[in-house]
Amino acid sequence: MHLYSYTVDSLSKSQDLAAAILASSTPSQISAACSSLDSFLRSHSPDQSRHFFSLAFPALICKLYGFDDASASASPSPSPGGGGWIDAILHSNDADLAARVFDLLSPDGVLFHLISAVDRQSLVKYVFPTERLPEWARLLLSAGKDCQGLNALCPVFQGKVREGGSGKGSSSSSSSYQIQLNVFEYFLYWFAYYPICKANSENSSGATIGAVKSKAVLKLENWASSIPRLSHAKRGNELRLECDLYVRLLYAYLRAFVPVQVPGTHQPYRSSLLHYGYGNDGSATMRAEFFVDALVHYWLVDNDFSPLPVNLCKSVGLSFSLRSVLGETPPSSSLGEVVKLLVKYLNWSANVSQEGVERVANTNGGRFSPSSFDMKSGELVASVYKSSELAGSWNSCIQRPLYRFILRTFLFCPMGTSIKNAYQVFSLWVAYIEPWKTTMDDFLELDAIVGCSGKDGNKEVGQNKQCGYLSSWEGYVLSNYLYYSSLVMHFIGFAHKFLHTDPVVIVEMVLKVITVLTSNKELINLVKNVDKVFHAKQAGSGKAMLSSLYKYVPLIREQLQDWEDGLCESDADGSYLHENWNRDLMLFSDVEDGGQQLLQLFILRAESELQANSGVNYSQNLELIDSLKEQVSCLFGCYAARSISFTPEKKQPADQMRDEIFTPRKAGNYTFADVKYKGDWMKRPVSADEVAWLANWFVCLSCWLNETLGLDRAENGDASSKWSYVEVSSNAANIDGPTETMNTVLRAICSWLLMLVATVVGFMRKHGVRVNLRPLASKKVVTVLLLSALFSVVKKGVRMFLGA
Repeated sequence: MHLYSYTVDSLSKSQDLAAAILASSTPSQISAACSSLDSFLRSHSPDQSRHFFSLAFPALICKLYGFDDASASASPSPSPGGGGWIDAILHSNDADLAARVFDLLSPDGVLFHLISAVDRQSLVKYVFPTERLPEWARLLLSAGKDCQGLNALCPVFQGKVREGGSGKGSSSSSSSYQIQLNVFEYFLYWFAYYPICKANSENSSGATIGAVKSKAVLKLENWASSIPRLSHAKRGNELRLECDLYVRLLYAYLRAFVPVQVPGTHQPYRSSLLHYGYGNDGSATMRAEFFVDALVHYWLVDNDFSPLPVNLCKSVGLSFSLRSVLGETPPSSSLGEVVKLLVKYLNWSANVSQEGVERVANTNGGRFSPSSFDMKSGELVASVYKSSELAGSWNSCIQRPLYRFILRTFLFCPMGTSIKNAYQVFSLWVAYIEPWKTTMDDFLELDAIVGCSGKDGNKEVGQNKQCGYLSSWEGYVLSNYLYYSSLVMHFIGFAHKFLHTDPVVIVEMVLKVITVLTSNKELINLVKNVDKVFHAKQAGSGKAMLSSLYKYVPLIREQLQDWEDGLCESDADGSYLHENWNRDLMLFSDVEDGGQQLLQLFILRAESELQANSGVNYSQNLELIDSLKEQVSCLFGCYAARSISFTPEKKQPADQMRDEIFTPRKAGNYTFADVKYKGDWMKRPVSADEVAWLANWFVCLSCWLNETLGLDRAENGDASSKWSYVEVSSNAANIDGPTETMNTVLRAICSWLLMLVATVVGFMRKHGVRVNLRPLASKKVVTVLLLSALFSVVKKGVRMFLGA
């Protein structure tokens, strides 16, 4: 009877709590709901909390993020923020309410105490809805094949992909796999999904939020398969950081689950039940990997058609066919700020860990080895060693996803839209290639808001360091070399493409990138030397003075083909870059489409744009161009470009703005219209001597044939050895009758034809030859074919007439 009364009491209180949470829209209601939650959580043990996690916890997630709720029978008039607590706090600008909700959801709060206790006993499991997974994982699970490979390749899915149906009420009824999570993982999945859902909701123009039918009881098994959608919410520029609850929680979770290990300093949340001590709890590293991997796959990978390293997928026999589905889809917008916080924090972790290693090494005569110290310092050294090792793993974890995230933003940024999102991603890129500038000062405001008390020790580490490139960062630059070389070339193509949208901003962005490269002599020499070694290795010659860099060439070559897998500028109108040019590094090349020539052309175009649109800031624009010329000259060691002087054209009215990327402008005897198209020649703009619809049809047909025959990718080394012999049946000599003889001859002929086709296809792959049917769309060819057909018809008609 005693157990039964506890069960009934817990059920009724959980139902009342869920109803109170779903009904909370105003600041006073949210505050009251937080008080009720705190009281309930403190008065119930983990084994009495099953009903809470079945009823109230899903309602809390639903209301916190503003998802449309399946059981919301509360107030019919939503709050100004759209019903979600995060949006309501943003719009109310109430710092006290933000602190109240933050205390409830903080890693050291009572909710996470209960979550940790419940997960230790494995009392609750959730099935996460497949339609709310990252786009590539959703497509893979919906297809129902190669799903078990996720368990081995991704920490965020490791041990969580189970076979056993799609779950009750799920819209993905065709899938036989599902994602099973504990409470901690379930909460962080929704936490990582929120910015994606918010960005997609804000970007959908004119989209109406579908109403969901109300239900009296919110059950665990069908709520996990519901389809939440986010209400619209817009953030004002005047809102304080204290009221940005999501950023506060993100930073607090990073500090708690991905701690920065600084010797001799207090670590926030390390004294709580989470126990993130190295060597004491092996699950701490797994939990950190899970959290970082969840953010990476939701924010950076998401709709990428090549979500995992190519060689890794081949090693486990996993193949993706997502390019035809996802295509040239840009990443979700408005993620720049949260991704930048994540990247800067991980870079700061590497920065602090590296400095901790140097401090310990300096105090022990420059030696650093856990086995080379006495027992007193052994624990300290071991913690520093493991911290630096873990910090380095974060960089390897985000290298490829971040690179493709930035590159896809530049390549697939749609024309005619604001470059605000591209500028945010650009700032993220600059922060990543300058990790030495990330210090403790960047997080002081967040530390004060979150309430971290471990700043004193960190301050000694973070503020004494010079904010500039040092030789100790050479390994970081080499392992991320494509960020300093190939990605710069892609960005130059982006700058050419969008120069007309806002010339001043685009020029400032290009100037910033070049300034980063030329900010330190050691840095620019390292980047240039690696480029020399890369091409010297390619040419079969080398120099003894650069021999130490040769070992990085295979890694850079592999990264170049893997990180840019399937990404090129061939479909970007006006691009200067060849398709599949990512097989080489072109930044310091002096060829026509090399970095030096493209930057010189960019300076000419930018100068003409700024002069044509000159106004009160004319002198400032000239100074900007002069600064760019100076930095480009410093980068290449030559004069950047000749100055041009001409009478600026009158600014065109807004209704006569050009739709094309480049407008021919005269600069002396030089006309920019003379620039030849440098993209995929088969996909060039339709010319006057072609039939437009026929050319487009032949291009699509050619692309389909190239993709079907595998001509759009390089030949594998073992591809030519598949048909090395023909096995002849033992009964080949016993052929009776003409019918069986004809069948045998036909089979032999078909076999030889297939072998011939395979040989031709292999030859075409090896030499980069592709099918191109576009010449058939020429008006001359069409005219000849039409005249031939007409002549044939007339000839037959004449014969029939004469014969009659």
